[in-house]
Amino acid sequence: MKVVFNDGHAGECPKEDELHVLRHSAAHIMAQAIKRLYPDAKFAYGPANEKGFYYDIDLGDKKLADGDLEAIEAEMKKIVKENLPFKSFVLPRDEAVKLMEERGEIYKVEHISDLSEDVPLSFYQQGEYIDMCVGPHITYTKALKAFKLTGISGAYWKNDASRKMLTRVYGTAFPTTAELEAHLKELEEAAARDHRKIGKEMQLFMTDNLVGRGLPMFLPKGYTVWQELENYIKEKERRLGYQHVMTPCVGTVALYQTSGHWAHYKENMFPAMEVEGESFVLRPMNCPHHMMIYANRLHSYRDLPIRIGEIAHDFRFEASGTLKGIERGRHFCQNDAHLFVTPDQIKEEVGRVVDLIFDVYKDFHITDYRCVLSLRDPADKVKYHPDDEMWDKAENALRHVLTELGIDFTEEIGEAAFYGPKLDVNVKPAVGAEYTLSTCQLDFCLPAKFDLKYIDTDGTEKTPVVIHRAILGSLDRFMAYLIEETKGRFPTWVAPVQAKVLLVSEKAADYAHKVCDMLDKAHVRFELDDRNEKIGYMIRQAQFTERIPYMVIIGDKELEENNVSVRTQDSKTVTMTAEEFVSHIRQVIDNKE
Repeated sequence: MKVVFNDGHAGECPKEDELHVLRHSAAHIMAQAIKRLYPDAKFAYGPANEKGFYYDIDLGDKKLADGDLEAIEAEMKKIVKENLPFKSFVLPRDEAVKLMEERGEIYKVEHISDLSEDVPLSFYQQGEYIDMCVGPHITYTKALKAFKLTGISGAYWKNDASRKMLTRVYGTAFPTTAELEAHLKELEEAAARDHRKIGKEMQLFMTDNLVGRGLPMFLPKGYTVWQELENYIKEKERRLGYQHVMTPCVGTVALYQTSGHWAHYKENMFPAMEVEGESFVLRPMNCPHHMMIYANRLHSYRDLPIRIGEIAHDFRFEASGTLKGIERGRHFCQNDAHLFVTPDQIKEEVGRVVDLIFDVYKDFHITDYRCVLSLRDPADKVKYHPDDEMWDKAENALRHVLTELGIDFTEEIGEAAFYGPKLDVNVKPAVGAEYTLSTCQLDFCLPAKFDLKYIDTDGTEKTPVVIHRAILGSLDRFMAYLIEETKGRFPTWVAPVQAKVLLVSEKAADYAHKVCDMLDKAHVRFELDDRNEKIGYMIRQAQFTERIPYMVIIGDKELEENNVSVRTQDSKTVTMTAEEFVSHIRQVIDNKE
């Protein structure tokens, strides 16, 4: 692709940069279209990113709606057809400020004041539109062949909640129409799987700004799913010798100063609260509390390994723009555990953790994942605990164990926790980028900070090693993952309502209640729908909106023949006795089919 650089010359763009240049140019063309349609518009930032591009715009009192995007797109197509050349030029600082002031671009003027004196101020112009930018850009607007505006949101100027809320218009662009159409199809699939949409339809959880952004509330059906996940993982842990505890959601600042979180993680924590001369914070993680539980009494080497588990409520001050339903919130519950081990027990215990991760993945049919050994960045002296010897020891130990266990893994620099390296298991969801679901971290740091000890075989005091691990990650995120993977069609054993009895004849009411009693005694979660509605409507609501695994239809025919008609999620209907159905669904639940 031939592009225009900020010194005015035209040349070839590296292949890997072509998409970025195309999308960045699309942002400028979109801004030009918006300026034509809304002459008073003022522009802030308009970058390209991995998903496409956006521009933050001050439209005054004007509020854009999704329907307005069509008009902007139409104007962009006109600009593309005009085949305007992109021209670049450089101005001294005072002339650059004057140009932007004359054009009313107050945000560009402020941006110039933020730049150092030695930064060259380059501009690009296509037609009547001028934008301050480092480039490069396509040579002519006609090179933008496939684009689409995808949405609108709000964004604070400079991501500062005390500044003005701007309008952010999103779009994407590709070299060809075929690539764009494939991407838009993926976006449609992502929208259909969005756990926020499905969660609302199924009445699983809700949010309300009066409660607070990023603070989801689980409704009865959603909490049923949540409890199923909690009971499932705690039972597996109990069988492996874990002891479950409950610890407070707050701790003193001194606790997190001791652990190092106050120095390395403070920006992600809620502000401190002053109470009776002490400073408290909502906890962002649970390891300091579990360290104190270990320190509560003296331990012998015979006691180790000690495995402490907790479904723990945690709070992190995530930026508002990153919040996403129950996938990423400011409150969540971790499936957390800390294993206190001797150095000789590291391999076996890490192996048990890895086995547990893969056992859980088998139960949930998770097959698309990869293992990553996350290491520190030695050049980053701020993020990581400053102890080269400790880091070398921990990283080499975890690398050796994973190799010995035959785990295929890649290594990534700069992804470790501040106190130690970790194994991240990253899943690839049905749509979107991969993310970490499970972790296993090796820690020589915190046990020393908390002066933890055990009495070794020779009678001397030794410091244990701690393995931090989370199998489901947070129950909230795991539930979001499940919703999006299954489109809300949970496995029967997890589903909030496992069977819905649809009564289509008043004469069969007593028989329907008898079937309900049988389901109740078999501990099957069920609902009875005895509304005076058409059966087609009742089935559609149960199957497609509520996504219930089994619909049990009872009418005159079923009453006469003493059986039930059972409809499944794949729209198949079979007839069987009530006893046969109860036995069948109980088997499906028990076997986690």
